[in-house]
Amino acid sequence: MKIVIAEKPSVGRELAKVFGATTKKDGYIEGKGYSFTWAFGHLLQLAPPQDYGFIGWRKQHLPMLPAKFKLAIRKIKTKDGFVEDPAVRKQLNTIKKLFDEATEIIVATDAGREGELIFRYIYYFLKCKKPFKRLWISSQTDEAIKDGFRNLKPGSDYDTLFNSAHCRSESDWLVGMNATQALSISAGNRTVLSLGRVQTPTLAMICSRFLEIKNFVPQIYYQMSIQLVKDEQTFKAVSTSNYKSKEDAEKLFVLVEDVPSGFPNGGNITAVEAKPRKEPPPLLHDLSSLQQEANKKKGFTADQTLGLLQNLYESKLVSYPRTGSRYIGDDVFAGVPSLIAKLTTHKDFGKQATFLQTVPLNKRSVNAKKVTDHHAILPTGEDAYGLSSDKQAIYDMVVGRMLEAFHQECIKEITKITVQSGLTFVASGTVIRSAGWRTVFNETEDDKKDEENASLPKVVVNEQLPIIEKSLLEKQTKAKPMYNEASLLKALETSGKEIEDEELRYAMKDSGLGTPATRASIIETLITREYISREKRNLIPTNKGLAVYDVVKDKQIAQAELTGQWEKRLEEIRSGSSVSDFKAEITEYTKTITNELLLAGASIAGKLT
Repeated sequence: MKIVIAEKPSVGRELAKVFGATTKKDGYIEGKGYSFTWAFGHLLQLAPPQDYGFIGWRKQHLPMLPAKFKLAIRKIKTKDGFVEDPAVRKQLNTIKKLFDEATEIIVATDAGREGELIFRYIYYFLKCKKPFKRLWISSQTDEAIKDGFRNLKPGSDYDTLFNSAHCRSESDWLVGMNATQALSISAGNRTVLSLGRVQTPTLAMICSRFLEIKNFVPQIYYQMSIQLVKDEQTFKAVSTSNYKSKEDAEKLFVLVEDVPSGFPNGGNITAVEAKPRKEPPPLLHDLSSLQQEANKKKGFTADQTLGLLQNLYESKLVSYPRTGSRYIGDDVFAGVPSLIAKLTTHKDFGKQATFLQTVPLNKRSVNAKKVTDHHAILPTGEDAYGLSSDKQAIYDMVVGRMLEAFHQECIKEITKITVQSGLTFVASGTVIRSAGWRTVFNETEDDKKDEENASLPKVVVNEQLPIIEKSLLEKQTKAKPMYNEASLLKALETSGKEIEDEELRYAMKDSGLGTPATRASIIETLITREYISREKRNLIPTNKGLAVYDVVKDKQIAQAELTGQWEKRLEEIRSGSSVSDFKAEITEYTKTITNELLLAGASIAGKLT
C-alpha cells in the first residue's frame, strides 16, 4: 500500500478524489492501492522547557540551551491547564499504523519550508526509517497533481529545506523562550513579557515610528505660487526656494510681477524640458506584495489575505500562495498565453486580455534564476465562479496583476517649465502618452505631488505668458505616516530600509524580517500579546508594547538588521551552508541577549502597573 500524507484533511480528501480513492476510514481514505492520510498542520512542536528539566521560571536556568531538542505533541488549554491534544495523539497513531504497513511513503504536505517541517517532525517522532518520496507541485489542479505524482522526487532532495526549517524552529525557541523568561524575571514576574527573534524587532519598528510621529514638531515654511494661462489653459508654477520666515517671503513676494490677464508681457519662460519616460509593468505578485495590495485596496489584514489565497489555492484557482518569488521560468511562461486567452470574456479584463493576444508579451517577470521553491502567484486557468466578494477581490488581484505584468510599458511625458518672474518658478506635469499596463485596472498614480499639474500647455523658451494670480503659501513639514499593514510588510522585506524600487527591494528579500509566509502571523502575534492594536488601518503600539520597547530598544534582540542577517543565514542553509556553524552562532547570540535582558528588566516594572 502506498501511503500519501497531506498537511490537512481537506487536501488529503482532494488528493484521494483525484485518484478515485473513496473508502473512508478513521483518519484516512483508501482505494486504488493508496491510502491518503493527513496532519492537522503542526501536530508536533519543540518540547517546552520543563521537558528538559527547567521547571519554573528561574534566573539560574538561563540561558536554557538544550543539548538536543525533543519533540512534543501539540497541547491544548483545558481547565486543568495545558494537556496533550487527544485528537493529535489519535491521528499520530493512525499515521504510525499506515507507515508501518507502507510499501512507499509519499509526502504531500505543502511544498515549502513549513510543510517539510510538519512531515519531518512526524516522521522522526514516529521513528520511521522507511525511505520516502516528495510530491512537489505549485498548484492543486487535477493535472498538476497527476503530473506531480508522475514525477515524484527523492525525499533526500529536500534535506537542506528541512535543515533550514528546523534551524529556524530551534532558533525561535532559543531566542523566544530565553528572552521572554529573562525579561519577565527581571521585571519581577508580574506578567509574561513575550519576546521573539522576529516579533521584537517588528515591534521596535512600529514603536519607533509611533514615537517619531508623537515627538515630531512641524516646521513652518513658505512658498510662492503663480497661475499662468496659455490658450485659455491655466497652470500652476511653484517657487524653487522655500523660506523659513514669513517676513523674508513677503519681501520677495512683491518682486513677483503681478500682471493682469491679457497683458502682453508677463512670466518669462526660460526653459522647457519634456522627457519621455518608460514605466515598466510591475512584477508578478508574491504573497507579500499581494498582501500589501489587498491592504491598500480593500483594507484586508495580511492574515485575511493569506487565508483567502490559501482557500483559492485549495480550490484549484491559483498557484502556491506562500511563495517569496515574483518571477516565473520560461517553462511556466510558455503556458501564460493560454491563461490570458481564457480571460478574453472576463467582464473586467476581457478587453486587455484580447489586446495582449495581438502583441508580444513583456518578459520582465520571466527569470528562472530568481525563482526559488515556487514561482510567482498565477491563476491556474480553472473556471472561477460562485466566489464570495472577498475571494473574488483577491482572485481578481492575481488575474489583473498577471495581465499587468505581461502588458506593455506605460509611456509618459514628464514636463518641467521654468518661469522667471522676479523669482524662479517651476511648473511640472506628467502626461500619459500610452497607458500600457495601467489600462488593466485603469488606475492613475497614487504618488502625484500636490504641485503637479494634470496637464501643461505647449510653450516655448522666451515666450511671455500673463500671470493671472499669485499666492503666498504657508506650509509645514509632515511626519512619516503611521505603519499600516501594507507599509509594515513592505518595511519588513528590507529590515526597515526605505527602498522604493521593487527589484532592489526584492533583491533584499533574503535579509528581510521573517518570510512572506510568516509575516502575517508576526502581526497577529503582536496583537494577541497586546503589544499593538489596529486603529482603522494603522498599527498602533499599546502602553504595554511601548514599555517593552523602551527596555529592549537598544538591545540586540530589537535590531532589525541583525535579525535580517539571521534570515539570510537560514536561507543559506537551504542552499547547503553549515548547520553547526549557524547553531553555534545562535547559541552565542542567545547568551548575549539573555544577559542583556536580565540586567534591563527592572526598569519596566513601574510602567506596567
